[in-house]
Amino acid sequence: MTLQALLPEEIDELAKRVIDENSAAGRKVVVAESCTGGLVAAALTEIPGSSAVLDRGFVTYSNESKMEMLDVSLDIIETFGAVSIACAWAMAKGALARSNADVAVAISGVAGPGGGTQLKPVGTVVFAKVVRGDEGEPEGELKRFEPTSRAEIRKEAVLCALDLLLP
Repeated sequence: MTLQALLPEEIDELAKRVIDENSAAGRKVVVAESCTGGLVAAALTEIPGSSAVLDRGFVTYSNESKMEMLDVSLDIIETFGAVSIACAWAMAKGALARSNADVAVAISGVAGPGGGTQLKPVGTVVFAKVVRGDEGEPEGELKRFEPTSRAEIRKEAVLCALDLLLP
């Protein structure tokens, strides 16, 4: 009986690189996820040895959970929205502050099929990365994935987040 991978092969391979390379660098990671609903943490925990790298993950789907668990301010959500680089950066900062990790990545987006607006159509996903001790500008990125399906948008978001976790 062969074991079948839980997630697509490309996600599995990238997650293995994240675990291997962060382990070699002695780095721990934390993730703060919204539209991916824990898929980044799930991808990492599929890899043997992930406990040496993944400190924890936060699934903060609602605005309330972003504020309660990650200390994202209501001002940020009301001014910029949950799908904004400002919110993703606050999520990443909050995750790092509430963990023992060295690097945090946050993801928030509109996976669809509904919920999109003219300014933030379905497929809009924001990412932020914060490294403990870095004083420079926060690293944030807004991507627009072609809205083929909810699953495809979430898959692309997971791949992007995993890529950001590479040292």
